[in-house]
Amino acid sequence: MFVLHQQLKKDCFLVGSFPLCQLLLMNDVQYPWFILVPQRNSMSEIYQLSDEDQQQLNQESIYLSKMLMETYKGDKLNIAALGNVVPQLHIHHVIRYKDDISWPAPIWGKHPAQPYADAKLKERLDKLQGKLKLGFVANR
Repeated sequence: MFVLHQQLKKDCFLVGSFPLCQLLLMNDVQYPWFILVPQRNSMSEIYQLSDEDQQQLNQESIYLSKMLMETYKGDKLNIAALGNVVPQLHIHHVIRYKDDISWPAPIWGKHPAQPYADAKLKERLDKLQGKLKLGFVANR
């Protein structure tokens, strides 16, 4: 049974699931910041996934990337699998704008997270959830 790392549970909202990955939203209103987490235990690197899971992760990541850029109209999309703090395999997808608080620098360690107010959280999730397909099941 898949178990999400405690730090991701603490820092994020569960948006829903694709066939392989859970989709999370980082609790930081400063950026549209989503995270894909393959539902496989004891994985810290993409190469540890089976060939089939690697292909599925790539498909879900590309699909999510396209949906995020179409929905949030970003200037750039940053994708990263760092794992320095949270060892569980997870892939950040962060929409960047030329006028965001950290541009053009990376977002990590720049500014403290600004948690979502309920209305802004609902707005951000509603904007994306209706567009997601590819076997996506929303967390309701």
